Amino acid sequence: MTGAASWSFREEDGARIRSVLEHLLAEANARTALLVDRTGQMLATAGEQPEFDPVAFASLTAADFSANDQLAKMLGEPEFGALFHQGEKESLYLADIARRVILVVRFDNRTTLGLVKLRVRSVVERLNVLFTEMFERRDAQPPRVEAGFLGEAEDEIDKLFGA
Repeated sequence: MTGAASWSFREEDGARIRSVLEHLLAEANARTALLVDRTGQMLATAGEQPEFDPVAFASLTAADFSANDQLAKMLGEPEFGALFHQGEKESLYLADIARRVILVVRFDNRTTLGLVKLRVRSVVERLNVLFTEMFERRDAQPPRVEAGFLGEAEDEIDKLFGA
């Protein structure tokens, strides 16, 4: 799985994320958990497969969170850490993860908003730690160039300039 161009996660990160999401779904009796990055890319899903277009959903989720960040600023708040959208049959609870990822929990009348909020609280803490570790790991490692590439690049430059 990969996220925004500036970071990616390893297979073990993906397994940890899936485990956290599946645990959340079981405890909250929710239908689906999705992770979307702030650029609008779907990162992970757990639970029931959504019937909607995941690409469009991820883009709209990121735009929704961004618009609500602006509303928060208008009210003098730094941000809204969570959003709730109530529908007649289904609802969404969205929560910020490490200021770069959005957790979306899709649920229906088999559970309550209170239970979802309660279960999401600890999951947000766990995912904040996990994603912060991933971002720091990425930021701490400068991009590496394979050793053979430099020699090949020098040869190509020499050919271009007739050396």
